[in-house]
Parts: sequence; structure tokens; C-alpha cells
Amino acid sequence: MRTNFAPERLRDPDLAESNKILRTCVHCGFCTATCPTFVLLGDELDSPRGRIYLIKEMLESGAPANAVVVRHVDRCLSCLACMTTCPSGVHYMHLVDYARTYIEHSYRRPFTERSLRAVLAAVLPHPTLARVAFLGAALLRPLRRFIPGKSMLANRLRALLELAPSFASLPSPSPNQAPRVYPAEGQRRARVALLTGCVQQVLGPHINEATIRLLTRLGVEVVLAQGAGCCGALTHHMGKHEAAMAAARANIAAWTAELEREGLDAVIINTSGCGTTVKDYGFLFRTEPAPWPDRAARISALAKDISEFLSTLDYQPTRPPPGLVVAYHAACSLQHGQKITAEPKMLLRRAGFTVVEPAEPHLCCGSAGTYNMLQPAIAERLRARKLANLAATQADVVAAGNIGCIVQLSNGLPVLHTVELLDWMAGGPEPAALRLVSEKRSEAVAEATQ
Repeated sequence: MRTNFAPERLRDPDLAESNKILRTCVHCGFCTATCPTFVLLGDELDSPRGRIYLIKEMLESGAPANAVVVRHVDRCLSCLACMTTCPSGVHYMHLVDYARTYIEHSYRRPFTERSLRAVLAAVLPHPTLARVAFLGAALLRPLRRFIPGKSMLANRLRALLELAPSFASLPSPSPNQAPRVYPAEGQRRARVALLTGCVQQVLGPHINEATIRLLTRLGVEVVLAQGAGCCGALTHHMGKHEAAMAAARANIAAWTAELEREGLDAVIINTSGCGTTVKDYGFLFRTEPAPWPDRAARISALAKDISEFLSTLDYQPTRPPPGLVVAYHAACSLQHGQKITAEPKMLLRRAGFTVVEPAEPHLCCGSAGTYNMLQPAIAERLRARKLANLAATQADVVAAGNIGCIVQLSNGLPVLHTVELLDWMAGGPEPAALRLVSEKRSEAVAEATQ
């Protein structure tokens, strides 16, 4: 693609990088076949190729973003399926991330939308605030059906309350989130830092607990570093660059301190959306003052998804095969963002499960960080499509590697994190969702024998 930037403007490293990406695109349109919004809406401007044109015009002009650009960029899930499909290697992720930052700085959104985005950015990255917000949403959840109208605001409010767990199902805070060291059982084989995350601490603390149990059982010392917290992905994808960089800088400082104190073999991440961002820290800090570029690059090189790291260890189950069929849901940030596809399925099979995949595994479930709260209509259509494909597998349970996907799909089959199943089969406690499966099986057997 030809571009037309004045040479002096290309002194800006972000514009220079965007220009490089734009010039890589050859207009082939392969990306349209795998883009969820184009598949649903059929609008060229809601495809990666269409958005690339809009972003090119916006950046070349240097003018503030307009409503058309904002609407179509906002509809992008950042699922990155287009990057898996693209034969030319267009780094769409970096382009759309910069476009979001440009929009945030140059476009004034309506008051209600500005307010909602500000609240999400202020609350979700902080577990204590997020817990208070979820408790409040749980109390208001029964009122969601009484919200009138079909406006975007009404749809967003209903979506926010629908996604909130009920008061009874909100997990209790985990004792495993405070900074500390979990020693390896037996001879230490590795030492790793674990990203405990933000929203996952509130909605899925058992995921971190299962991760720690499994790693320490395999001879891995696990460190929860002082000062580490949200990875920055939630604010980064809303164009709030400064907030995202502050979160990333805190993590880099915390893990660098551990690296220099006793060494680290990896930074383990069990939320794939976070993993994609942490692995990109090197790029995000490339133009920061020293020593941040080197520190960020070292952390990015150490970052490993939990399934990626476990595949290098001698994971073996200690229980007999449970006779369960697991439908593996490939989170977009894992399969497209990190190119990790085989490892989770290999580990689940090694654990003794029969693994199946739904149709259209490349299509997003509609979660995408805060997308299901900001674009609820599209997110709901994608969710329904994914749930139908998962149900068609006739599996007993769904395994996924991202808390956002788990929450998005939780009203269908039981949905667990892959590491929960692996931990159970290697001696950990049975996940609560599996107990429900066992109870249903027992009831079915009892009915059949009557």
C-alpha cells in the first residue's frame, strides 16, 4: 500500500512504525474471511482491510479522528485472526493499538461513553475496586430486565449487569494473591514469577491457586512479586496509553527485581490476553529512556503462557482417565496473538481427556477484554454462535485459557481453565464445575436403571 507521510512527520516513531505496517498491506482481502465483524456485518469498513484504509487516511491527514473512523475501529475486537491469515505479515495489532491511542487523544466521545470508559479503566485493573463493583452489580443484577429502551447506553447497562456474577457465585478472595514465594516440592527444577492479574483475582482466583499447586508439585518455585499487578491490556486496548504504560512499568520493575535477586526461568501468565500484552512489552518500551527498553525486552523474552511452560516439563496425570470429553476453546489471544495452538490440547490429552474442537475455532467468542461491555450487540451474536458450535460437540466440559472467554461462555456448558483440569488430574482438588457434571451423570445413570 502506498502512503504519503511528510518526512518530518515520520520522525515520530509511532507514525514511522504505522507507515511501515501500512506499506506491508497488499489489499489481498484474505483477512476478511476470518474477521468476526466482517463475517457478521458484511461491511468492508468492519474488516481489517477497511479499517487499515480508514487508519491510513486518518494518520496521513494528521487531523482529529472522526465519528466514522471511531465507529469502525471501536468495532474491532483485536482478536488478531487477520494476522494469522495475512500472507504479507501485516502487524495489524500494532497499527490498531496506535489508532486507538490516536483516537483517545484527538476525538471527544459523548459524555456517557467517556464516563463508562473512564469507570472501566479506573476500576477493572484494581482487584479491590473491581470486587466492590462486582458486588454492587450483583445486587443490581435482578433489575437488568427493567432497563428501558434499545439505545447503546441501555444495551451496555444490561450487558454490564448480565456479565456480573450473581451475589452467591462471586468467589471469595483467594489467600494466594499476596506477594510471597511458594517453594517447589522436592528438588527445585525452575523458579518463575506468576502474573496474578486483576479481574481474574476477583472472578477466578481458583485459576491462580490451581496454577501454583500444579507448578510447585512439578518442582517449580513460584514467586508472586511485590508490586506486580494488572498487565495493562485493558487500558491499552481502550487507547489509554499512559495508564497502560504505568501498569506495565510496575510489572517490569517488580519482575526485574526478582530476576536480579535470585533469577527467573520464566514469567508465567495464565490469562492469554495478558500474555499477548506482556510479550509485547519490548515493543511498547522501545523508545523509552534507558534502562526500560532492555528491561522490557528481557521480561518479554521470559513471558510464557502456562500451557507453553508446562509443555516443557514432564507433566503426567496421577489419576486414571476420567472418561470426560473436553471441547477446547482456543482463545484468540492464545491462538492468534501468541501462536500457541497445539500445547493446550496435547496436555489435555496427556491428562486423560478426550479432546474435541468446535467448528469455526478461529472466530472470537465476543469477550475481547471490555468489548462485551462496550459493543454488547456484536458480542452477544458472537457468543451465541460460539456456544452453538460448542454445544454441537456434545462435550462434557469446555476448557479455555483466558478468563474473559470463561466468563463470556459460562452460561452454556461448564467452562474451566485448562490448568484447573490439568491440576485435578495431577492430584489437585476436583473443580466445582466438574462436580456438577458428575452429579448430572449420576442422575442420568439412576434414571436409566429405573
